[in-house]
Amino acid sequence: MHVPDGFINAPASVATAVVAAGAVAVSLRGARRELDERTAPLAGLVAAFIFAVQMLNFPVAAGTSGHLLGGALAAILVGPYTGVLVMSVVLLMQSVLFADGGLTALGVNITVMGIVTVVVAYVLFRGLVKILPRGRRSVTVASFVAALVSVPASAAAFTLLFAVAGTTDVPVGTVLTAMVGVHVLIGLGEAAITALTVGAVIAVRPDLVYGARGLAAPLKLRIGGELVDAAPASAAAAEPVAARSSRSPRKVWVVGLAASLLLAGFVSFYASASPDGLEKVAEDKGFDSQAEEHAGSDWWLADYGVKDLANERLSGGLAGTVGVGATLALGSGVFWAVRRRGTNTPAAASEGRADSHVSESA
Repeated sequence: MHVPDGFINAPASVATAVVAAGAVAVSLRGARRELDERTAPLAGLVAAFIFAVQMLNFPVAAGTSGHLLGGALAAILVGPYTGVLVMSVVLLMQSVLFADGGLTALGVNITVMGIVTVVVAYVLFRGLVKILPRGRRSVTVASFVAALVSVPASAAAFTLLFAVAGTTDVPVGTVLTAMVGVHVLIGLGEAAITALTVGAVIAVRPDLVYGARGLAAPLKLRIGGELVDAAPASAAAAEPVAARSSRSPRKVWVVGLAASLLLAGFVSFYASASPDGLEKVAEDKGFDSQAEEHAGSDWWLADYGVKDLANERLSGGLAGTVGVGATLALGSGVFWAVRRRGTNTPAAASEGRADSHVSESA
């Protein structure tokens, strides 16, 4: 659902750029509290993985395809603030390197595809995990529902923006109906990918899933015929947590990177070539002609292929591999810097001194 240049007028494009910049600034501060020694190395990988999966358009209706947006997945895996940064990195790389999504529309895309999806998904996810039974299955179910709802919410946000600042006169009601309708179908694919990915990580390293923290069910004891919460000894309870926290996420990182390279470098060749939901609606409703050519349409990686490389399979695979590597490098650099800055703040330093004092006392 990448919005090209020309769909939204210049004043609204500037306004959304300001909104996006503000959200990124707030998220840079918030991510300092979310990123730790476990999640910081994985945040860049999450960005690379979302980039890779977004290359896999899947058919959703006759002549229409869809792809993962990724806001729900990012928010649940690494936190909502970090999730906004993840989506911003992905959308920036797609626009600058691959001419996917307009340059002047970058603020629009970050707002609609990044901020809206992350906020809607994470708020819904947190609400669901509070009312569902505690456990891994509930996290997976909540992930599915949150991802499903986030996609049509993003489509509705675009339609609202288009109604206010679109560059052509089209009945908004028909655009809204078409956009939400097709993106509900796309949302089903998004939900399946998100639930499977979150479930896979929870199965091997639940401590790495930000949205699953603190959701372990308390130990129950049967006393007098009734189940009551057990009161575990503090030392016994702390030991496995500390052990889990000290485990390196290296294996998950390696497997995730390998999967990203495989998806972008090989599987993407078999992705659907049909227009995505926004492109199809624009074509059907007659405002596709408003799209302006991307300033980088002749760049060497434009349209996810290497310029002047005749072999389509090799061209697409190489472009996808470069994209994964570039996104991973940029994302890892950003999140490493955020994490390092977070550990150097006075609050973090005082927390570290407190932890040391507790350890010495024990």
